[in-house]
Amino acid sequence: MHDADPVFATLSALLRRHAAGMSIRTDEPDHLYVELAPAQPRGKPRFFGAVQAKKSYISYHLMPVYEDPGLLAGITPALRKRMQGKSCFNFTAVDATLLDELDALTARCAAAVR
Repeated sequence: MHDADPVFATLSALLRRHAAGMSIRTDEPDHLYVELAPAQPRGKPRFFGAVQAKKSYISYHLMPVYEDPGLLAGITPALRKRMQGKSCFNFTAVDATLLDELDALTARCAAAVR
């Protein structure tokens, strides 16, 4: 899978929409990695989110939900079913309803870390 894959392309575009003021550390055909500026002047950048193409699915990582699980309040059971671990969502197809919800969640996360 790579960025010609519609799921990867859609999830990458979604993450990029909310990355204003953040840095893109990795931008490859099968991996997009976005980080926040360091909290301290000499600190390390912090992981915000990523999209990764795996063998049979696309992973969407969103670190703020790991740091603050309260950001997940109100997500639907359908989106929660896509969760793998505490901050990763796996997709094999474009589902407009779930992607709209993930878009809103990503917006909440971006607002929370700014």
